[in-house]
Amino acid sequence: MSKIHKAYFCQSCGYESVKWLGRCPSCGAWNTFVEELLTKESGSGGGFSFLPQGNAKPQPVDSISIAPEPRMGLGSGEVDRILGGGLVPGSMVLIGGEPGIGKSTLALQLALKNPLMKTLYVSGEESAQQIKLRADRLGGSGKSCYILSETLLENILAHAQELKPNLIVIDSIQTLASKRIESSSGSISQIRDCAALLLKYAKETGTPVLVIGHITKDGVIAGPKVLEHIVDVVMQFEGDSQHIYRILRATKNRFGATSELGIFEMTGAGLREVSNPSEMLITHHDEPLSGVAIASSVDGVRPFLIEIQALVSTAVYGTPQRSTTGFDIRRLNMLLAVLEKRAGFRLASKDVFLNIAGGLRVTDPAIDLAVAVATLSSSFDLPIPAGCCFAAEVGLSGEVRPVARIDQRISEAEKLGFKKMFASKYNQKGAKKSDGIELIFAGKIEEMLHKLFKQNG
Repeated sequence: MSKIHKAYFCQSCGYESVKWLGRCPSCGAWNTFVEELLTKESGSGGGFSFLPQGNAKPQPVDSISIAPEPRMGLGSGEVDRILGGGLVPGSMVLIGGEPGIGKSTLALQLALKNPLMKTLYVSGEESAQQIKLRADRLGGSGKSCYILSETLLENILAHAQELKPNLIVIDSIQTLASKRIESSSGSISQIRDCAALLLKYAKETGTPVLVIGHITKDGVIAGPKVLEHIVDVVMQFEGDSQHIYRILRATKNRFGATSELGIFEMTGAGLREVSNPSEMLITHHDEPLSGVAIASSVDGVRPFLIEIQALVSTAVYGTPQRSTTGFDIRRLNMLLAVLEKRAGFRLASKDVFLNIAGGLRVTDPAIDLAVAVATLSSSFDLPIPAGCCFAAEVGLSGEVRPVARIDQRISEAEKLGFKKMFASKYNQKGAKKSDGIELIFAGKIEEMLHKLFKQNG
């Protein structure tokens, strides 16, 4: 027989408690505990045996044979590259992102672009007619893409067993529910149980499962953390719904590296792959403008150039404003303090606004120098000479610190026609000289600024 008892789970982290708590002791979130019914098998466990059960046996590492993992191409060069060459049969992939960012569009587009791959697209949020309207807008072949509007997991697995698809898409995991759990869909228990059943089906049948997940207001995937632990690949779909560019990056990948990312452009006909993001992110101005600097950034193993825009004005109120878009505000405050303390520029009474063009969010410290240069360029209304690019980190003592993969940054700048690259003198040994671009090195921020603006007086 089985016993039914109640327990309370935190909706943010999955922490279990025997009573309701106002604040979760694990993650610190407030008012996140919900009551759920659990079923446990009765018995004292006295029949437990220490003898080995099953056919699995321990074996030396050297005796384990390795076979190459077969890959299934999805028809998207960006997605296949992030996955490490394509989907591995029997794998489970989780895609998370904010509402309206394009998760469902990406999943449906992958299903429609592969006419030779039979896909079962399960939607618990939209009707078949709504998905049909989106499919007509995206284009592609819909003969091999089967739509199922269902939320009960047992029915979904029964249809999958009958259809035998090559790929299953679940949109989304928070809408599914299993008859084995009495709680509502989206609860901790339902998400955990449904994910475990989907993973079991994927491993037993060799069918890859692509799961879409919601995120919380803090930007993490909703549900228990075990959801991210049991899947093979976790991909984050990032971007701003007000801008056209989206970034897809892998935060976990058991079959490849997590250093790859893909950039997409949201259009009326779906997501378009951006093969050369540098040309898309740099605005070509008719005349030199102050407050604009080009930084050579690397995200994962992919270099690309981004445009840094700064605006510095006299503070109207007593406390100057500091505002950033796509850049850490604390990092900006640190750079402004370095410029004032180490280089002697008076910026404490100035309003400073910073923007990364294209709606991207960049965390690469190599753009520090470009941020500092763009800020000073706007403060003195002095345009940066054309054809200049920057790649260096700025330290608290005012030193210009070296950055990784300097050769890739130089090659990307040279490919786009830039004539000068400003970098740290400590990168001088690792940088390969080229006839197409002049490399300018410095060790201090004031020395770098002197070399940059001396030709402008």
